Amino acid sequence: MASFKPTRIQVYPKLGEKVTQDTLYWKNYKAPVQIKEFGAITNIDFSPLAPHTYAVTASTRVHIYGPFSQEPVKTFTRFKDTAYCGRFRSDGQLLVAGCEDSAVRLFDVSGRVAIRMFKGHTKAVHVADFTSARYHILTASDDYTCRLWDIPNCAELNLYKEHADYIRCGITSKLNRDLFFTGSYDHKLKLFDARVKKSVMTMDHGQPVESLLLYPSEGLIVSAGGRYVKVWDLLKGGQPLVSLKNHHKTVTSLCLGSNGQRLLSASLDRHVKVYNTTNYKVVHNFDYAASILSLGLAPGDESIVVGMTNGILSIKHKKTAEDSKDRTVRQKRQPSYRVFVKGKNYVPKQDDYLVSKPVKDYLAKYDKLLRKFNVSKALDAAMEHWSRFRKSEVPVAVIKELDRRGTLKNALAGRDEKELNQLLSFVVANLIDSRFTAILTTTAEMLLDIYQSTVGMSALVDRQLLRLQELLDKETEYQQELMEVLGMLDVLFASNLPRKEVAPPGSGLAKGAAVAGSRQPQIQAS
Repeated sequence: MASFKPTRIQVYPKLGEKVTQDTLYWKNYKAPVQIKEFGAITNIDFSPLAPHTYAVTASTRVHIYGPFSQEPVKTFTRFKDTAYCGRFRSDGQLLVAGCEDSAVRLFDVSGRVAIRMFKGHTKAVHVADFTSARYHILTASDDYTCRLWDIPNCAELNLYKEHADYIRCGITSKLNRDLFFTGSYDHKLKLFDARVKKSVMTMDHGQPVESLLLYPSEGLIVSAGGRYVKVWDLLKGGQPLVSLKNHHKTVTSLCLGSNGQRLLSASLDRHVKVYNTTNYKVVHNFDYAASILSLGLAPGDESIVVGMTNGILSIKHKKTAEDSKDRTVRQKRQPSYRVFVKGKNYVPKQDDYLVSKPVKDYLAKYDKLLRKFNVSKALDAAMEHWSRFRKSEVPVAVIKELDRRGTLKNALAGRDEKELNQLLSFVVANLIDSRFTAILTTTAEMLLDIYQSTVGMSALVDRQLLRLQELLDKETEYQQELMEVLGMLDVLFASNLPRKEVAPPGSGLAKGAAVAGSRQPQIQAS
C-alpha cells in the first residue's frame, strides 16, 4: 500500500522589496531607544550648535536631552499648564516656549528660572520662535493673533489679527529678520513683513494647517494639513508647486534631511514618509506604534526623534563604522556549525560508519484528517489555519485536493450558519485573486447549488451573498472596461503598422506577378 502524500502547498512568487540607495541609507539606524514622558509630545527642536541637544515639549515641561542621553540633562517646569513649542535661539543659549495659560516664557539654557515673561495673548500660545535678529520673538495664539516682541524691553512691537481661526504653526525667516509665516485652522498660511502692518502674501492650503517648513534657500515653503503636504513657490507669488497625498490621516509635522535633499512628514497614521525633493516621490517609510505628533532630525541625519500621542519618545541613532566592526567581531567569535558536525559538505571516508536516524514525517492537522477521509473536518482545519494566519494558500490547496478526489461537494455540505459564513467570507476575500479564481469559482457555484434553498433564512449569510454579488458585478464591469481598452489599443497598433498595397485580381500587376512566379526555376528531385 502506497504511503500517504501530504497536501502540496503551492508557493506563489512574491515581489521583493526594491533595494535602493535611500533604502540602504534610511535603514542604517540602530534599534530605537524609547523614553516615557509625562504626556503627549507636541514639539521637538534641535539646537543648531554642537553637541546638538534637543528640546522635548510634553505636558507641563520642556526637557533637554543630550545627543545620546536617555535622561534629560535639563528640565524647565515653570509652567502653570500645558507647554507648547519649545524652541532654541540660533546661538543655542536661549529657549522660548508658549503655554496654555497664554503667557510666553523665555529661559536661559544654563539656568532654570524664566528670565522673561511676555503677556498679551488671551488664549493658549502654540507658536513661539526667534527671528534671525535674535532679539525679537514671534508668538501666535488661539486668540487669532500673532505678535512680535522685543526681548530686552519685554515689549510688544507689532500685532497682527488677520486669521479667522486658531493659529497652530509659524516659522521665521533665517535670511531676513523682518519676514515670518503663520498657518491657521482657517486653511490659510500668510507671509508677514514686520515693516508693514498687514500680511504681504496669502496661500490657501484647503485644510487646517498643522505645520510649516521653509527650505534653506527660502524660495519654497511646505505646509501640512489634513492628509495633504503642499509645496509653494514664494518666488512666483505663492504659486502651488506640488500637492502630496501619501498619508491617510492628518499630517502633524515636517522636517528636512540630507542637507535639504529629503523631506520628511509625520502623521497620525503612525507613519513617517521620506520624499525625494527632486521629484517628490516617497523613497522610504518608517512605522511606529502610535500616532505621531512631532518629528525632529539631527544635523547630518545622525538621529531621528519622534514624539507620539501616548507619551513615548522614540530615538533612532545612525550606525557608525565601529558598530559594524563590533558586529563582525561578535559574529566571528560565535561557535560555528562545523564545530559540532564535520561541515555540511563532509564526505565519509571508507572506514567511517554512518549512523542515520529515520526521519519522521509530521503531518499537518488537515492532512491527518484527509488521511482518515474526514473531508469536512479537514476543510474546517484549513479554514481555521486561514483565520489564524491569513494565508490563503493552505485552504486553496486543501480545496484543490478535495476537488481532485471528487469529495469537495461533500465537504461543503451540512454546514451551520457560522461555518457557512466563514466559507463565504473566504471566497469573497480571495475570489478575484487571479491565483485562486479558477478553483474558488467552482467552490462558489457548489455553495450556491447546495444552499440556495436556505436563502432568506439567515441575515448573516444573506449579507455575504450580497457582498459576493456586488463583487462579481464590479469585476464584470472592470473586465468590460478592460476589453474596451484592449480594443482601442488594437486599433492604435493597427493604424501604426506599415501598409502594403495589394493589387486587385485581374489587374496587370497581378498577372505580372503570376508570370514572374511561373518563370522561377524549379528544383527536381534526383
